[in-house]
Order: sequence, then structure tokens, then C-alpha cells
Amino acid sequence: MSPKALDYDQLNENVKKCQYAVRGELYLRASELQKEGKKIIFTNVGNPHALGQKPLTFPRQVIALCQAPFLLDDPNAGLMFPVDAVARAKHYLAMTSGGLGAYSDSRGLIGIRKEIAEFIGRRDGYPSDSELIFLTDGASKGVMQILNVIIRDQNDGILVPVPQYPLYSATISLLGGSLVPYYLEETANWGLDINNLRDAVRQATFKGMTVRAMVIINPGNPTGQCLSLANLKEIVHFCIQENLVLLADEVYQQNIYQDERPFISARKSVDEIYKIASISLSPNVPGQIFLGLMVNPPKPGDISYPKFEQESKGILESLRRRARMMTDGFNSCRNVVCNFTEGAMYSFPQIRLPPKAIEAAKKAGKLPDVFYCLKLLEATGISTVPGSGFGQKEGVFHLRTTILPAEEDMPAIMESFKKFNDEFMAQYEDHKGYSRM
Repeated sequence: MSPKALDYDQLNENVKKCQYAVRGELYLRASELQKEGKKIIFTNVGNPHALGQKPLTFPRQVIALCQAPFLLDDPNAGLMFPVDAVARAKHYLAMTSGGLGAYSDSRGLIGIRKEIAEFIGRRDGYPSDSELIFLTDGASKGVMQILNVIIRDQNDGILVPVPQYPLYSATISLLGGSLVPYYLEETANWGLDINNLRDAVRQATFKGMTVRAMVIINPGNPTGQCLSLANLKEIVHFCIQENLVLLADEVYQQNIYQDERPFISARKSVDEIYKIASISLSPNVPGQIFLGLMVNPPKPGDISYPKFEQESKGILESLRRRARMMTDGFNSCRNVVCNFTEGAMYSFPQIRLPPKAIEAAKKAGKLPDVFYCLKLLEATGISTVPGSGFGQKEGVFHLRTTILPAEEDMPAIMESFKKFNDEFMAQYEDHKGYSRM
């Protein structure tokens, strides 16, 4: 009997190689436990609303009117919605040909791309060209499109920071390229040493690879650091010297929780992207409108401005407090050390596992950090992601968690973690020869 087209051994080998730890073994086990009735705190993924964060009012009002434009004809619309929300909905609907149910240009609506170009110009201090802006269904689709343009075969290497967001390793595998890791320095708050970049390129070239591009994630995911201006200048000069495309993942640029290292952007463009973007026909139009609202929010003097400003400021101030609570909580635990989350929405503590725990993990057929995270999940319901899913130095173990649980729940969550960790360490430590580092 001949094999079927979708039998496992007939599938694309690049697909088989893909791994995405954020939705991996820990997440699947957490979902099973949830079905069994156990309360699970899903801190494995940056999903604010699922963890209780309330949506901003103004964008939802605008999108509601855009989704149901007949409300604009209701004589009571002015009573239900503020006039600036009504005006903005009419503004965006006028950009479409057929409303939100119609396709847009493959790059996105030109009116919204112009708003984004103006935002980028204000942010960076020099003009941005709306014709070189491509909107996608989330950052992941954008990453996939650009890497699809760059990667030609397995000899093409992409420099990726380690620890890295597994979207990059999975996409590079799927497209048949090669990931070239460069390691961030944990002891320097996950800073970047330019010498590590040079070594990484040298080693890849020795193996016959052509390094084509470099990825930076700023603010960092999973590490939560903000790159300094000095680092960014070094990176740009390095990419010019090595003739590399610079791919700057700046998703969390508004999520900054300290004043010493503000967000600073990096910019570069690539041709031939339109062809790849057009295959998807059109990014979703409601998402484009949300992006327009993000870069062009209510301004002082608008009716909706006071409420919008209060909601936005309240969320960021709470996240700043939660970043500190989580960092301090981890650092109060035995054999756990954690850098402060400067930005983004993740914490990446190092778990210094005793030799007996590593041996127990080996016997269970698990990686040591996977073993620890599974034990944590079973005991507390806290669903995290093992550091091995992001890459880490040999013999060093981490976990990634979001800082997104509700602020009022954070003390109990950290106390639960501390209780589990203390009991875990007491069980596996060799008290004669192993002590906290």
C-alpha cells in the first residue's frame, strides 16, 4: 500500500524541524490540566487581555463604528459615542473601498501607511516614506515575509540573538536557512558585545555560510532589556561593514519601565517585498485601523483625550510596578537570579538547578529546565516557558514568564512560586556540597 500524501514521512522536512516553545510541551500540559479543572495562570505568552488587562476605550469605540457603520446614521450616535470617535470612524471608512469587509492594497491602506510614516518621522526626527511601509497581520507575518525574501538556501545564515524569540528559529528552519546565534551577556543585563557578533560571523563563514542579515529584538524578548544608544550605533556600523540587512524587532517600543535606557529605533528597508506581501492579498483591515489609532491617538483638546491618557498611563504605570514586583520576587528565591525587566513584558530568571535535579530530569527523559517548569506547573498552575526554547548557554537554565498577571494577583503568584521553588530546592539540593551562588 503506497503512503498517503500527508503521512508523516511524506511531509516537508523543514516543517518537522520547526519548534515553537511558547506553544510547546508546557502549554499542552497546562491545557490538559485546565480541562481537568485545575486553575492555570497562562504566563507563557504575552496575552494581556486574557490575563485581565482592560482594552483602551477609544480604539474600541472607533472600530465598533467601523464594523457597524449603520450606527453612524443613528440619530443617537452622538449620545452613544464621543464626537471624535465618530469623526475618526468616518475618516478610516473613507479610506476603504467597501468598508472593513473589502480587501485593501497588499501593503495596507495608503492613508494608514501615511499616518504611520508621520509617526515614524516624529519618533526618529527625519522623514519616512509611506511607500516603503508594509502592514502585516502581526509581527510574525512580517518576519516571515522578510526572511522569505532573504533566505535562498541552507547556506544563507541569519544572525539571531540568544536567548531569542523562537519565531526566528522556527521560521528560519521552515524556509531552509541557517540560524547563526550570537549570545547576549546575562551578567551585563543582557547587553550585546560586538566581539560576539564578529566571532559568530567568522565561525559561520568558516562553515561555508553566507551571513545575510542580523536580527535585533529591542526591547528584548524573552530577556526584557533595552539596547543602549552605544550598542545600536555599533550594530549599524557592523551591518554596514558586513553588508547585512538589519531586521529590528521593535514590537514593545512603548513598554518601557525605567528612565535610564529609553527606546531608540533602528531603520533599514529591503526591495522585492511587495511580491511576497501580495501573495497574502491583504492584511486584515480592522488590524490596520487599530495600528492607525496606535500611531495617531487622541490629542490634547480632543474629547476622548483625558480618558485615553488616563487609561494608557494607568496600564504602563501598573506594568512598571509589576516588573519590579516580579524581579524582586524572583531574586528573593533560593538559587534564582533575575535581571530587571527594563522593557517589553517578560521576565527571564536564571534557575540554578542542583546536580540531583539535573540527574532526575535526565532519568525522566526531560531537559532540566523543562523538568523544573513541569513541576512548577503541576504544583502551582503557573504556566511558563523553559529557557531551552529560546536558547541559552550550555549548563545554564532559565524560564520565561510574562509580567502580565493582574497587579493585585502578583503577590500571591510570586509567593506561590517562592513556596514551590524552596520546596524543589530542598528536595534536590545536596546540603553538604551545594549552596546558593
